[in-house]
Amino acid sequence: MTQPPEHIAGVTTHSRRGEIRHRFRYGVDYVLIDPDAPAVRPWLFSRNRFNLASVHDCDHGGPIKAGRGAAWAREVLAAHGLDVPRLPAHGLAGRAVQLGLLTQPRFLGYVFNPVSFWLAEEQGALIAVIAEVSTPFGDRHSYLCHLPDFAPITKDSRITAPKALHVSPFQEVKGSYEFSFDIRPDRLAIRILHRNGDEGVIATLSGPRVPLSNAGLVRASLRRPLGALRTSLLIYWQALRLKLKGARYRTRPTPPNSEVT
Repeated sequence: MTQPPEHIAGVTTHSRRGEIRHRFRYGVDYVLIDPDAPAVRPWLFSRNRFNLASVHDCDHGGPIKAGRGAAWAREVLAAHGLDVPRLPAHGLAGRAVQLGLLTQPRFLGYVFNPVSFWLAEEQGALIAVIAEVSTPFGDRHSYLCHLPDFAPITKDSRITAPKALHVSPFQEVKGSYEFSFDIRPDRLAIRILHRNGDEGVIATLSGPRVPLSNAGLVRASLRRPLGALRTSLLIYWQALRLKLKGARYRTRPTPPNSEVT
């Protein structure tokens, strides 16, 4: 059964650890969609065509601007032992797995997603996540998060992966990420901790899950105008603030050859 799209009018926070402390908190709008379903409502939201808000397959699953959408996510999961059929059905070892995409939509055609999440669920339990990280430098790398044998991921689960992508010019490509996910029917909370000795960043996303509606999209466009463009501008504003605080700027290194860690 196709799940109707949801709207998460959430909050994101970033807290820098180490010698130079820095913190910010912003409102942000995400949608949670069935990546295989066409958008039939609300009429201000579209799939793969222009609208006030839209999600395009080419923006996700693979290189920036050349994504393959859900097909890519299924290939990544299958390569690591989890079969996710295009429609809810029995997959590997009799499992019925549903795929969802949690992302910031395009607003009036403009797109930028610092991080999106492919969510794989089995009977309402989260069993795998692909965190798709994109940078203002035009690079992308994804982190596959799961427990042994794809056991359910709970709010107490902690999943680690080495940092592989240059995201912030004020952080080294060293250390590791610790991911935690609290995905409930009525709200969600995601926490990513970058550990690099005494340095690092704590990033969070949280908010209620409600049906996506025309009224909600209009409110979002009025309260947080320009959508993803606003996100890009705020990233550069925070970078300027960090530079003025004396944070060391690091040039972009060569990105990793692999798509997924």
